[in-house]
Amino acid sequence: MTILVTGATGKVGRNVVDHLVRRGADVRSLVRKPAKADLPASVELAQGDMLDVDTLRSAMTGVSTLFLLNGVVADEFTQALIALNIARDAGIQRIVYLSVIHSDLYANVPHFAGKFGVERMIEAMGLHATILRPAYFMDNELTIKDVVTDYGVYPMPIGDKGLAMIDARDIGEIAAIELIRREQSPAPLPLSRINLVGPETLTGADAAAIWSQVLGRAIAFPGNDVAGFEQNLRQFMPSWMAYDMRKMAERFQTDGMVPETGDVERLTTLLGRPLRTYRDYVAEIVG
Repeated sequence: MTILVTGATGKVGRNVVDHLVRRGADVRSLVRKPAKADLPASVELAQGDMLDVDTLRSAMTGVSTLFLLNGVVADEFTQALIALNIARDAGIQRIVYLSVIHSDLYANVPHFAGKFGVERMIEAMGLHATILRPAYFMDNELTIKDVVTDYGVYPMPIGDKGLAMIDARDIGEIAAIELIRREQSPAPLPLSRINLVGPETLTGADAAAIWSQVLGRAIAFPGNDVAGFEQNLRQFMPSWMAYDMRKMAERFQTDGMVPETGDVERLTTLLGRPLRTYRDYVAEIVG
């Protein structure tokens, strides 16, 4: 049977696709522009949009398992609810949904609250799903690399509680493992949740220290100015999204993204190897 991957051309989705292909799965990917998808040749491309009901119905025809990833967009919640309803109508009983860690705790952060609403729908409708809850992506650091290297500061206001940052490659591999597990199960498996975290929990000062070690020069952590963070983000994203990110940063500072007992060990066992470290990731992107 076929596994449908949404968000397949993004960083996480592409890693999911690659790991599924390596494991011999039949993969179909929902993409807006097939000519630009640049996915493995064995992947079937389904042209469509998350708000286009007709193309979603077509993409889900003959699908046994769904990986649902919705980007942080203004209508993310609507996209997810439509996709899950169509999946249920199509008889898909094996689902992996990419949510976010502490979606229930960060209640005032728009995209967290939206993902928690989707989680509640999955549970209330009795859908057979694994809900993956990743912490902060290490890959976000690509957007600040030049600031760090050019100005000698780590600018993310991530606070002093600590974030269990995770590499998108680990997220993709774990998602693929879980999709295969559900796909190959003789009967649909019950609802489960998995926190996706990195091997260490880092504060803003910790992150700056790691950049300092990798670069061989002092990198400062100037503090937790969320107002300035929002204004900087507004230079290259819509105001609603910049505000969303500001509220997220505020919750980083008050609550952090701290793993639960056993999370790291569970993921290490699942992968059969250690989780990628933040230091190794930084060393890789500065090259």
